[in-house]
Parts: sequence; structure tokens; C-alpha cells
Amino acid sequence: MSRIGSNPVEVPGGVEIQVSGQTVTAKGRLGERSVTLVDGITVRLEDNKLWLKPRDESKRARAMWGTSHSMVDNLVTGIGEGFTATLEISGVGYRAAVRDKTLHLQIGYSHDVAYPVPEDIAITCERPTLISITGADKQRVGQVAAEIRALRKPEPYKGKGIKYENEIVRRKEGKKK
Repeated sequence: MSRIGSNPVEVPGGVEIQVSGQTVTAKGRLGERSVTLVDGITVRLEDNKLWLKPRDESKRARAMWGTSHSMVDNLVTGIGEGFTATLEISGVGYRAAVRDKTLHLQIGYSHDVAYPVPEDIAITCERPTLISITGADKQRVGQVAAEIRALRKPEPYKGKGIKYENEIVRRKEGKKK
């Protein structure tokens, strides 16, 4: 029995949900998105709550029950509130700026690194060393954050590079004299 799947997905105010077969569509202030669930899961909407249940007791249906619940929950949360990932840049002379739908990074290379901002993602820089990535799709926000972080991962000796806001970089001791 899935502990996650047995709970309903709460639909907040301002979000409209439509269920047609295996497709769940949500409309809200951040746009319209839909997710198609696997065949082994049934969905019903009642009293602003989405209930997901497996059709049968097959291993696949039970395995996808909690996954489907999380996908629908992320859909509803993304359309209602959105998701945010925050990256921090540390290093002397390292900085970022957004100009003309492009993120320009100065991260220790001989040239600036330009990262084009995708259409469904918003990137802002409150400070030159703080990048905020916002969007309605949790997977897409995480993917863009991972791609930006991969441009200069934090190194273990001085901690220079791009890291997630809550990431802890394990530091190593330098060489001894």
C-alpha cells in the first residue's frame, strides 16, 4: 500500500483541474500544463481533491501509484505557485547577469559563458553572485539549474564555483609544506 498515493492531492483556489481518461490538465496563473498517467492508475476529482487509485493489484500499478501521485501534485503546485531553484556563485571575480534572455556568467574562464534562457523558465540575479531559476515544471527547473551548475562545479580546495543554495561542499586540506 502506497503511503503517498493513498492521500488525496489538494487543489488550491485559482487552479482548475480537468480529468479526461488518463490525462490530468491544470490551468492556473502560471499557464496550462497536463500530465498523462500510466494505464494502471485511475483518477477521480471530488470536492477539490484528486484521488488516485491503482486499477488492479499488479506490481506495476502499485509501483506507479506513488509516482503518479507525485506527478499530479507537482503539476498542481507548479501551476499554482511555481518552483524555484537558487544557485550561489563563489570565487574572486565570479559573477552573473541576465541580459536579453541570456544568462552571462564570468566564472574564471578567459571568456564569458552565455547560457540562453529557455522560454518556460525565468532567471533573475538579485545579486551578482545569486541566480534564481523559476518555472512551473519542477523537472525543467531542476534540469536548468543542473546545467548551469555543471558549467563550473564547486571545487573541494577553495570552494570556488557554482553551487546550490543549500549544498554543502566538502572541503579538502591542501598540500603540506
